[in-house]
Amino acid sequence: MDGIVFGESPRWHDGQLWVSDWGANQVVTLDGVVRASVPSFPMCIDFLPDGRLLVVDSAHQQVLRQEADGSLVRHAELSGVSSKPWNEIVVDAQGNAYVNSIGFDFPEGEYAPGFVVRVSADGQRAERVADDLAFPNGMAITPDGSTLIVAESYANRLTAFDIAADGGLGGRRVWAETPGDHPDGICLDEDGSVWYADVGNKHCVLVREGGKIDAVLAIDRGAFACALSREDKPRLFVVGQEWGGPGARPSGQVIAFPVPVQGAPRP
Repeated sequence: MDGIVFGESPRWHDGQLWVSDWGANQVVTLDGVVRASVPSFPMCIDFLPDGRLLVVDSAHQQVLRQEADGSLVRHAELSGVSSKPWNEIVVDAQGNAYVNSIGFDFPEGEYAPGFVVRVSADGQRAERVADDLAFPNGMAITPDGSTLIVAESYANRLTAFDIAADGGLGGRRVWAETPGDHPDGICLDEDGSVWYADVGNKHCVLVREGGKIDAVLAIDRGAFACALSREDKPRLFVVGQEWGGPGARPSGQVIAFPVPVQGAPRP
């Protein structure tokens, strides 16, 4: 797919790929259909168990929810937690959403650690459940619902947390070091390995817990995020573009690679 102004947050949902196009203020699917138009750029997306779309509206410090008629309503207010930029989202099997904030104004602001909040399924409560993360980026939840994995871009690693019965996070540990790489968007396959995208190194890497690398797929531009399909012949979809300032030429693409293992459900 070409013609993406600035793409992020690919998600496999309902048998097809969904992509957040920041530059066009839209959520689109691979067939070219606009699924949602967002007042500000749709930072990242995921889906509630009933299929409704959630969108991180970072500029307004909220999570939006798309209703059956296509309208967008406020699902959760995040301004009471932090006014710093909000980033990635992943939803668990009960509809609770984990949303992270990088913790500082990127790129001009002075660095500060980021954190993760848990938004209740009804959107009424948002509480911090993890702190001291070095630019938290992509997140994924293991199929059994027991573990949340977070990419720490500034720390060159993937970090794991145990998910408690009440949705809290504990048991923090390094899931895999990624020396030389700054993992951005991530996804899990059914074997429990993680694919992560790296912008600067223009590739996606398949890594096992502990750090063993099984595959590296290179593209010709920055790899911002990736998603696995759940189909008979699975594919890894990579959202890539050249990083540029305001007014830069749109260079967003979705590239598909055949892979042997399909994706886990979340995201």
